[in-house]
Amino acid sequence: MILVIVGPTGVGKTKLSIELAKRYQAEIINADSMQVYKGLNIGTAKITEEEKEKIPHHLLDIAEIEDVYTVYDYQNDCRKTIEELTKKKKNIIIVGGTGLYLKAALYDYRFSKESTLNNYDDLSNQEILNKIKKYEPTCNIHINNRKRLVRLLNKYEQNLITEKTGNSPLYDFYMIGLTVDRKTLYQKIDERVDLMYQQGLIEEVKPLYEKNVFTKAIQTGIGYKELYPYFRGDISLEEAISTIKKNSRHYAKRQYTFFKNQFSDIHWYQTNYEDFSQTVEMIVEDINQWKKDN
Repeated sequence: MILVIVGPTGVGKTKLSIELAKRYQAEIINADSMQVYKGLNIGTAKITEEEKEKIPHHLLDIAEIEDVYTVYDYQNDCRKTIEELTKKKKNIIIVGGTGLYLKAALYDYRFSKESTLNNYDDLSNQEILNKIKKYEPTCNIHINNRKRLVRLLNKYEQNLITEKTGNSPLYDFYMIGLTVDRKTLYQKIDERVDLMYQQGLIEEVKPLYEKNVFTKAIQTGIGYKELYPYFRGDISLEEAISTIKKNSRHYAKRQYTFFKNQFSDIHWYQTNYEDFSQTVEMIVEDINQWKKDN
């Protein structure tokens, strides 16, 4: 059995995934594009070891911050994980808010050009680095680390491919969407950002700034890119935190738009923050009926 949990940031996806995993003895696959990176914990609201309650999790902390981890990588990794867990007859829960990752992994989403690894034997390390800097001007990989330079340039060049989106699911799954009214969601997002600050978000991000890390993960990650201007002295801490909240709310709107436009098979449920067990029981009842019908 495969369950998929989607929804905007801050709506309770992680909490639901744990409750359902306990109920169905399932293992969990991450579908959050920022949580694949090691070291990005507080700003991504990554689940802690304690919160996991010993439930196996997959595709968390699998990439270095310096890596360019693409949707193509996720498609391969997620499908491989599904195959491995299915062979072991494990129930699977896929949870996350990165809609494109889910679309690529679960549907007939094909890349029109399969890139093969290029060793760039005809290029010097400096020439490879120069090519990389066309994509990432602040690349800080040491010029003598040819292996990483070659890998990064391959990643960028593989990412320059056209994609075909299919709407045919490759697996039989039940897709759960968590939602709540916008006012409540935005309040929860603001509260979560305040909690991230209290938990040490500044201390998590500052060493990355001091090491001159300006990779794709940092440039796109909400909660990270907004703090760099603060560290440079361009804005106040209050302004940086306010921008994180604003960008998180905008991201939630984009998530809703993507889910509603790209997935026709989502079963939506209201998150009951006061009594989350009510939300869980309603979903479990529908899952059990779906299992009977299938």
